[in-house]
Formats: sequence, C-alpha cells, structure tokens
Amino acid sequence: MSFYELEKEQRNILVEKINSGILDDIRSGGKNNLLLYSSDADTYIRKSAYIAIGRIYNANKKLQPNIINALDELLIDDDPKVRQTIINAAGEIGKSDFEVVRYFFDKGLFDEHHSVRNAVIGSMKKMGEKNPAPVIEWSRGYLHHPDKEIRREICHGIELRGRTHPEDILPLLKELQYDTTKRVRWTLVHVIGQISYKKGCLEKVMNDIIAWENKDLISDAIAEIIDVHDRYRNFSFYTQDEVKRIIDTYN
Repeated sequence: MSFYELEKEQRNILVEKINSGILDDIRSGGKNNLLLYSSDADTYIRKSAYIAIGRIYNANKKLQPNIINALDELLIDDDPKVRQTIINAAGEIGKSDFEVVRYFFDKGLFDEHHSVRNAVIGSMKKMGEKNPAPVIEWSRGYLHHPDKEIRREICHGIELRGRTHPEDILPLLKELQYDTTKRVRWTLVHVIGQISYKKGCLEKVMNDIIAWENKDLISDAIAEIIDVHDRYRNFSFYTQDEVKRIIDTYN
C-alpha cells in the first residue's frame, strides 16, 4: 500500500516510524533504516526520509558530523533512488548550511542517472529560496561548463529564486544569452518567462533584458513573457493585454 493510500493517522504513524528509525541509525552509525527508506519505490516514503534527515540535522548539532558522514557513504550507493534521496537530504540541509553540503551537488550534478541530476535541480530551487547567496555563487561556477546539460540544469535550478527576486539571477541568465545549444536556449527563454509574472517582477525583468546585446534572444524572451501571462493568467499580476502595453513602452 502506497503512502497516500494510507489513512491520515496511519501516515502520521509511518512518518514517526521513519523519523525514529533514521534517528536511531544516525546515533548508532547504522544504515539499515536509511537504506530502507531512501530506496523505497514510493516517492513520498523517500521524501519523508530526506525531510527527516534535514530536521534531525537542524535539531541536533552534535549529530551533524554523523549525518554528513552517513550521507557521504550513501551517495555512492548503486541504487539511484538512494542517491536521489541523499541529494534531496543535502538540499534540506543546504537551506541553512550550504557549504557543508556543497560537494554533494558538485558530485550529483554529474551523476549518470537523470533522477539524481533532477534532485540537484530541485534542491537548488528550495535552497535558493531560503539561502540564495551561496547557491547563486556556486551556480555561477557552472554557467559556462562544456557540458550543455550542466548549463541547462544550472539555468533551470536558479529559476525559483528568480520568481520572487529576479534581480538576483538576471546577471547569470545574461551570461547565457549567446548559448547556441537549443535545450539551453529554450530553458533560458522559459526561465525568463517564469520570473516575469509575479507582482513587481515584470518591470525588473524588462529593465534588464532590454539592454542585452542578443536581440533575437530578447525577442524570443518577450514573446515568452507575453505567452506566460496567458498560460498563467490565474496567477499573473498583470493581464496579458496590460503586459503588452507595458512592453510597448520599452520599444
């Protein structure tokens, strides 16, 4: 029976069991529960595991070295579900203490399995929301990596911070304006659209990108901004017609 097939009370009992089992492992140096829950086929069991690890880390300073050591050993496990869970756990820790888990993302970014690399992107998003400065600084180091997928993943990973603070990530996006790889360019245009539709964001985005040198990219980004305000019309601060009028003032 999957996590969400359980009644709420049963789910709460299971989460408590996961928390207790993982805490026992961390205290004793064991890994039975860590492996059991981080390899589970159910996404929500694995999520409960990595959230538990993050909470234990934040609540028990004396256990923090044990946690990092355990995660370090599990990061090389053969099961990609385990590695994915470990990266997500590192992301929970990195929301308040990025430097201690930085190397997990250096390694996870190059993992052979897409689910682990996707966990890096997801972790960047949640860390960037809570602890943006070191995450943005780390991201900058990979902006011009020879591997196009690394560049794309970094671009995607900084998106969430940009939805509330576009000014923080626009300098990084600008550095990608001449990237000729289709997937990177598509992601760049997509991210520009995504950081434009919340209150106070459109003007910041337009003031920045209108001065970029790559006019073709600017044109595509503006088209995406206009389209996003239709696709997300129930969540956008401006209507699509209002956006068109605002953009016209920049021409």
